[in-house]
Amino acid sequence: MLYLAFIFHMHQPYYKDLLTQESSLPWVRLHATKDYLDMLQVLEKYPLVHQTFNLVPSLVEQIEDYEKDAVKDKFLEVSSKPAASLNRQEKEFLLENFFSINKERVISLFPRYYELYLKKKTEEDFKEEDYRDLQTWFNLAWIDPCFRETDSELKSIVGKARFFSEEDKQLVLEKQLGILKEIVSAYKKFQENGQIEVTLSPYYHPILPLLYNTNIAREANPKAILPKPGFSYPLDCQAQIESAVSFYKTRFARAPRGMWPSEEAVSEHILPFIMHSGINWIVADEAILFKSLRIKKRDAKILYQPYLLKREEGNLNIVFRDRNLSDLLGFVYHSWNTEKAVADFMRHLEIINNSLKGKDLFVAIAMDGENAWEYYPNDGHDFLEALYQKFSDTKFLKCVSVSEYLKKFPPCAKIKRLAAGSWIYAQFGKWIGNPYKVKAWEWLAQAREELKDWDSSDKRLAINGKRELAYKQMYILEGSDWFWWYGEEPQGHFDKLFRMHLSNFYRLIAKDPPAYLDRPLST
Repeated sequence: MLYLAFIFHMHQPYYKDLLTQESSLPWVRLHATKDYLDMLQVLEKYPLVHQTFNLVPSLVEQIEDYEKDAVKDKFLEVSSKPAASLNRQEKEFLLENFFSINKERVISLFPRYYELYLKKKTEEDFKEEDYRDLQTWFNLAWIDPCFRETDSELKSIVGKARFFSEEDKQLVLEKQLGILKEIVSAYKKFQENGQIEVTLSPYYHPILPLLYNTNIAREANPKAILPKPGFSYPLDCQAQIESAVSFYKTRFARAPRGMWPSEEAVSEHILPFIMHSGINWIVADEAILFKSLRIKKRDAKILYQPYLLKREEGNLNIVFRDRNLSDLLGFVYHSWNTEKAVADFMRHLEIINNSLKGKDLFVAIAMDGENAWEYYPNDGHDFLEALYQKFSDTKFLKCVSVSEYLKKFPPCAKIKRLAAGSWIYAQFGKWIGNPYKVKAWEWLAQAREELKDWDSSDKRLAINGKRELAYKQMYILEGSDWFWWYGEEPQGHFDKLFRMHLSNFYRLIAKDPPAYLDRPLST
């Protein structure tokens, strides 16, 4: 039997300004209306298909901020404003930002939205009704197709197509927020009925090995360029894990069993923190397995099973994703015909099963659970439904959550020492190494040392709640996303966010932000 475990990873960076409660980018809200709830609703039609969903706590926190009206979303505010009252800057903002969705798969499906897109490209003047339609279509297009088709009010607005009223627009925005409010409870419900397992990552999605010590980057790549001074705060690893576990327990009324280490970044050094938190299993990329076992050639017999990490601090199970299959789903099949793509994926599974006949195999697919579907027709629904139907009808495979499999088949194979690395080439070069990434780590190391000194010397500020907020801000700064984009993002959105968070940190410890934070790091 081939046991197939899908692990879908749901994550967004921490956008909110802790001092102003403002979010300059809308991606938590928009992805929440398009990618989180509908993934469960599609699955509900196929009860034999069990899966694992990884929810990063900082994402869930930001979703809940919308539920509690605890965030100011600039995109939402400009969307809500009557088109007749828009000033020049707001109109420019709409034209610059409200076509931020896949042109081929989404905008082109709606004649009015595409008409507005062409009008903007040719620099034609927009009238009041054009701006109102743009406000409406941007938010409507981000709502998942399943909601646009099944909600009668949304379906009516889609059918109306143009010359929307302010009431139409407000209804779309209300529907978005209504979807957000259902997400966490839906995941809890699906976990309780046994069809899914919900796992977590360290709270603010940091690269744990690099928090432990940036020198660990050299274990994965001896030529890695390191920051001076280095960053080494093992207790921050512990805090990111423990706060995530605590957060999970309050939302799901149980302890988590599994963890997706941020960016599937692992090393031997971080294992004790994970073991002490009560986590039973983690997931990593297949390259980490082969590197750990010092095997240079890919070997299916070795890959398709779980492993045990037996240490003095305790035991931890680890599973390794099939990179080829995960990447086909994440980056390739969106450009294929649905029937052909599903047939090809099933053919791969048949080959795996036939090549190791007579054995129980464990195949893990671990991938981003949100970004891929924007590139598929119908936001991936046609593909997923066809695939899930095949899974339900096929006799040689069974779709399981990771914990379901481990309960039935505890691992026998062991790994003596886990290699350091991530899902990107089993190294850390995506987050450390180029001059901009290195400089960001140096800025962070300096700020972390400031926090250490401040915390040991000034207890007065701790009394009024600044201590907890200062540490929260530091943990946000340790997130992987800022370092991922440094030197690789022409628009500079993430550079701006990193500098905003770092400036706020200094303000929280009653210090003036360094002057270098006033300009982009890349200049």
